[in-house]
Amino acid sequence: MAILKLAGFLRPRNQLLHKRLPGEGVRDSIWQHAINTLAGKLTGRVFAPYSVFKGKAALSAEPRLPTFSKLDSGGVKLNRRGVIMLTFWPSVGERKYDWEKRQLFALSATEVGSLISIGTRDSCEFFHDPSMLSSNAGQVRKSLSFKPNADGSGYFVSLSVVNNNLKTNDRFTVPVTTAEFAVMRTAFSFALPHIMGWDRFTNQPSESISQSPSKVVPQLMETEWDR
Repeated sequence: MAILKLAGFLRPRNQLLHKRLPGEGVRDSIWQHAINTLAGKLTGRVFAPYSVFKGKAALSAEPRLPTFSKLDSGGVKLNRRGVIMLTFWPSVGERKYDWEKRQLFALSATEVGSLISIGTRDSCEFFHDPSMLSSNAGQVRKSLSFKPNADGSGYFVSLSVVNNNLKTNDRFTVPVTTAEFAVMRTAFSFALPHIMGWDRFTNQPSESISQSPSKVVPQLMETEWDR
C-alpha cells in the first residue's frame, strides 16, 4: 500500500516537471542529434590545432598522422611517419596575421621526445636541411629553438628560415607562458604514439586493420618543405 501511495505521489510530480520544462526533451534530442551528426562527420579531416597568438607572430601545433600501405598478405605497413607540425606566421597589425607568409617545421618523434623532456631552465634547438645529403645542402636551412625566459615564466620559441635560392631570411619569435608550454607538452605526449603509428595495432582489432587499408589523408599532403 505504501509503495502504491508513493507511486501516486511521484506521478503528478513527474507530470509537473514535464510541464515546467517542455523544452528539455527537445534540447536533449537536438543535443543527441548533434553528437551523432558530428560523429558521422569525423571520418574526414579534423582541424584541431593548438594556437598561440602574440604581438609579433603566431604559432600553432597539430599532429600529422602517418600513412600506411596495404601489403598483398593483407597486413599494413608504415609508409610515412607522422609528425607534430608547427606553423609560424607573422603579425601585420594589431590582432592581424599574414597566413600567406607562414613557415612550417615538422617535429619527428625523437624531436618531440627532446622537447617534452626539457626542464624550466633547459633549452633545445633543432636544425633541418631538406638537401643535407645532396649537392644542394645548405640552400635552405631551418632552425627551431626553445629557450627559457630569464625569470622562468616560460619560453621563447623561435624559427629561422634561410632560403638562399629565394634570397630570403625569415625569423619568428613567439613567447609562450609556462601554462601554454604545459599544454603543448601534454598534447605532444598524448600524440606521440599516434604519429609513430603505434595506436594502429594497440587500439584496433587485427581484422579491422587488414580490412581497412589506409589512404593518404588530405592533411598530410602539405609537408614542411612545401613552404
